[in-house]
Amino acid sequence: MKSITVIGFLGTQLDSGRGAGRWSKWRPSVAITQHEDMVVARMELLYTRSHIDLARLVQADIAAVSPETEVQLVELPIHDPWDFQQVYGALYDWAQGYPFDSDSTQYWLNITTGTHVAQICLFLLAESRAMPGVILQASPPKRQVDGAAGNYTLIDLDLSRYDAIATRHARASEDGVAFLKSHIATRNQRFNRLIEEIEQVAGRSQAPMLLVGPTGAGKSFLARRMYELKKARHQVSGAFVEVNCATLRGDSAASTLFGHKKGAFTGAATERAGLLRTADHGVLFLDEIGELGADEQAMLLMAIEEKRFYPMGSDREVNSDFQLIAGTNRDLRLEVNAGRFREDLFARINLWTYNLPGLAQRAEDIEPNIDHLLALHAQQTHRTERFNAEARKRYLQFAQSPAALWSGNFRDLHASVTRLATLSHSGRITEDQVEAEIGRLQWLWQRPDALQPSADDPAELALEDVLPADAIAAMDLFDRMQLASVVRVCRGSSSLSDAGRQLFQASRAQRSVVNDADRLRKYLQKFGLSWDGIAGGR
Repeated sequence: MKSITVIGFLGTQLDSGRGAGRWSKWRPSVAITQHEDMVVARMELLYTRSHIDLARLVQADIAAVSPETEVQLVELPIHDPWDFQQVYGALYDWAQGYPFDSDSTQYWLNITTGTHVAQICLFLLAESRAMPGVILQASPPKRQVDGAAGNYTLIDLDLSRYDAIATRHARASEDGVAFLKSHIATRNQRFNRLIEEIEQVAGRSQAPMLLVGPTGAGKSFLARRMYELKKARHQVSGAFVEVNCATLRGDSAASTLFGHKKGAFTGAATERAGLLRTADHGVLFLDEIGELGADEQAMLLMAIEEKRFYPMGSDREVNSDFQLIAGTNRDLRLEVNAGRFREDLFARINLWTYNLPGLAQRAEDIEPNIDHLLALHAQQTHRTERFNAEARKRYLQFAQSPAALWSGNFRDLHASVTRLATLSHSGRITEDQVEAEIGRLQWLWQRPDALQPSADDPAELALEDVLPADAIAAMDLFDRMQLASVVRVCRGSSSLSDAGRQLFQASRAQRSVVNDADRLRKYLQKFGLSWDGIAGGR
């Protein structure tokens, strides 16, 4: 069985008393050794030099009531017991040299006596395991009786030992992960593991973080959610400041980030604080950090490491204690090798680096994100829009296929769902709308060299045969190209049904009721066209 060692401060008030009457008073340092259910083998009684006489008296009284207890008087070099730094420093230094032996001894840290500062310091040292013990809180008896020991409570600050607390912490972590994902039930395992780790790091570290991923993958959105999570947990009190480094050029780059004095350069008519100072005690998100110039990179490195920097034109340093999140769509390792990015700055921001996958690499997350975007649209417009079953099936079939490039990632998806919801009829997104939207996306993702049609294209020439010039000029390039392709297919087909089978050959296999001719007829009617009018021009 392990022996018990109590560590605590002498109570200059609670432990005081010199005459015979002191034995009718509850004195916590003495009472702790009077409990019949346990024996204190040793007591480390901490005191300051001015209270040596009281410490010796308490030592003698403990020897009288508990001869089994060895009392070691420990003088600490504390001059002001309300000075946190002084008290903590003295306790920490003593603990560092103390021969703790947890295998054979239980250590009880008594916070009943001493100033509030001393009690807090003991608590912190126990929590950090610098003193490997439990907290002891003693209390007097309900009715004072000579020699009564009162009561005591032990508190273990190792939270992992408490199932309810551990469950609550786990739930808080789960809530944090859900918050970072905007409560979207994402299914991609790699992405979910990444967000779980980011939640842990965001809650425990103030070190820089680097988010790597293609444009539109959600770097800016995730950075803001991390800030909001930190603020909700009282880890930051300042603002979230975002800047795209690709927009910074010349003198304006350093001025925007670090500020300037009046007259620092031509056009500097007034003093400017700069975004780093604006982000003091908050979060600074530098998107596309790889676009920063060499001078700004050097200044940023100093600001990250030392929390101070020189504004342009100033010979006086300013301070800013910000947390940095950086974003880039480049491989900064290659930029370092090419000499375009400082190796020391990369090393400084590369402690926590996360590669965000693009939407095309998270095909299974497209469906829950569609539902999320429709819900957001409903909140903004106060109208609920939903897919018909067949329309939803067709849209997901395309969106999750290799043909869907999602080169703009979530920006493309957001725009696509917004178009569908805006153009829906009576709250329903139909299959015809989905087909039209797929055409828009395919046009959007066309290669640049395929965007402009040739003036000699037979389809373009055919379009002029069926529509007046002013109607063609009023059409978007997308609609003009799509309609021209439809006209070309129609003129090469024997009937309306034949043309419909060719145009809807993929989706028709998924439909229980097939009426390609009707779908094509309705599409042509949107432009005031008919099959007879087109076929007659062959």
